[in-house]
Amino acid sequence: MPTTHAPATDPDRPAPAAEQSAVRTLLRLWPYVRPVRGRWGGAAVVAVVASCLSLVFPIVLKWIVDGPVTDHDPGGVWLGAGMLLALGVAEALLFGLRRWLVARPLASVEAAMRADLYRHLQRLPVAFHDRWASGQLLSRGTTDLMVVRMFLAFPLTFLIVNGVTITAGFVLLVAQDWGLGLVLLAPALPLMVLCYRFESKYASAARRAQDQVGDLTTVVEESVLGIRIIKGFGRHRSQARAFRDLSRTLRGTELAKARLLAGILGVITLLPEVALGAALVLGSVQVADGKLSAGTLVAFLSTALALRWPIDSIGFLLAMSQEAATATRRFFEVMDEPAESEDVSAAGGPVEDGAGDAGGLRFEGVRFRYPDAPDASEPVLERIDLQVRSGETMALVGATGSGKTTLTALVPRLHELTGGRITLDGRDIASMEREELRTLVSVAFEEPTLFSASVAENVLMGAGEADASKLDRALGVAQAGFVKSLPDGAGTQVGEQGLSLSGGQRQRLALARAVVGSPRFLVLDDPLSALDVHTEALVEAALREVLAASTALVVAHRPSTVLLADRVALLSGGRIAAVGTHQELLRANAEYRHLMSGADLGSEEDLEIGEDPEIDEDGPEGKGTR
Repeated sequence: MPTTHAPATDPDRPAPAAEQSAVRTLLRLWPYVRPVRGRWGGAAVVAVVASCLSLVFPIVLKWIVDGPVTDHDPGGVWLGAGMLLALGVAEALLFGLRRWLVARPLASVEAAMRADLYRHLQRLPVAFHDRWASGQLLSRGTTDLMVVRMFLAFPLTFLIVNGVTITAGFVLLVAQDWGLGLVLLAPALPLMVLCYRFESKYASAARRAQDQVGDLTTVVEESVLGIRIIKGFGRHRSQARAFRDLSRTLRGTELAKARLLAGILGVITLLPEVALGAALVLGSVQVADGKLSAGTLVAFLSTALALRWPIDSIGFLLAMSQEAATATRRFFEVMDEPAESEDVSAAGGPVEDGAGDAGGLRFEGVRFRYPDAPDASEPVLERIDLQVRSGETMALVGATGSGKTTLTALVPRLHELTGGRITLDGRDIASMEREELRTLVSVAFEEPTLFSASVAENVLMGAGEADASKLDRALGVAQAGFVKSLPDGAGTQVGEQGLSLSGGQRQRLALARAVVGSPRFLVLDDPLSALDVHTEALVEAALREVLAASTALVVAHRPSTVLLADRVALLSGGRIAAVGTHQELLRANAEYRHLMSGADLGSEEDLEIGEDPEIDEDGPEGKGTR
């Protein structure tokens, strides 16, 4: 089974934001760090003090060697040992305090970033979610934010701590013996050049790895959600092969990162060790010549050894910093995406409900092209002019791919119009706040999506407030009596995607969600397609009462669904080809006859009323009966 993920090298993937330096990227975290800057800064100061205590050890050692040891004073040696023990305990306690200071505030930083990301994802337009693989978004909200938190807790602190420690240490080294100090400083320039080159290469590898983690997450998610398809078609081997290929690609990238890190760590370790060896030889010669005291050499070498960890850790800290910069960049790639505009125009002021021709739902010269479609491509919808009068039910009929679902998605502004306008009771939807618009318009999509929550919570998503009477009424309209037989009734958890229920049960709950709030405008996208004939008839009978109190646009593929409507609009090639009652279109439009009966478009025979065994004469006011 082919996978639907976009690999990390896929040219169709949304382009990443303009690359910035790691420092500039990480500075964007400041708004999140600012509320906890006091504790984080305190932790950094504590860590600096703790690290600098290690530089006091050589001074105590110098005193011990040049003092009590030279003078053969055991009491002085024990005093020096006690001082070293006290310094060690103090250093350990201070590092423990640092950890305690940063744990809670940095966890809150991660939580705040995750909450902002989730909130922003809810406000991004549907077109964004159409382009982005869910695994990429999941990895940004989980793995990437964990990397950022770890960076703030450890690498960022120790870049500062180690920088201060190395500077103070070299000052001490030069103060103890400037000649030997210069020997140890000799590798500094080549190390800086190597670290600069390492950063750029490692940043590229880190970006590839984190993108590939997102791809892998997408495959896992698709495999879990599509497990029935995989098992049903026996495609577990091909899916496992796709997963294995991505895993190998990620493994290769991680090994490339490991090679880069191993190379820089090797150089960072080797050059200072060579310099330290040279300093040891030169210092020993000076001690032998009487130009340097043994205590000074011991202190010098102890100071150099105390700097060994801060210097050796540079490559590791730089690598973690680059990964954090990449994670931050990936986080802000999503956060920088423009949310659905809350701007409203002054067009289309309110009018009296149902006044004149302004009432109801009206499409005026509507034109739509998907945002990522080439400019030269034909619009999906072109010059749509259609009015659903107040209180009327309009069926929308058309061949597969004619644009029916797209047209219905424009009413609640899931997509923005390319041209023209849509009005509700005379008000341009572009002049309405989205919250108000989506309170007025209720939708039921072709694919019934349920959440990992109770039946009641899923249905009452369509209502402004929880109400048991509304819930019972909506379940009754949708003929969802099966809910009572569930283990906990309406409180039963339906599981992820509602897959613990049948397709027809999910569709009935989705329909109940659409009607529970008694919406003024109702948009239904083929709401009865998964129901059997008998259940469909019961739902239609109950649904007529709801439709009578709403202005409704219903996408229909079956004649039985069409008969719920007062009038029918035929959508063909992205345009409204005909509008009329079901019977009028049967008589006058060959394409409509073909859609409703399967008759040949080229046939000269007209389909007589009542010829379709599923269709009876229209009832009063044009509403059909079963």
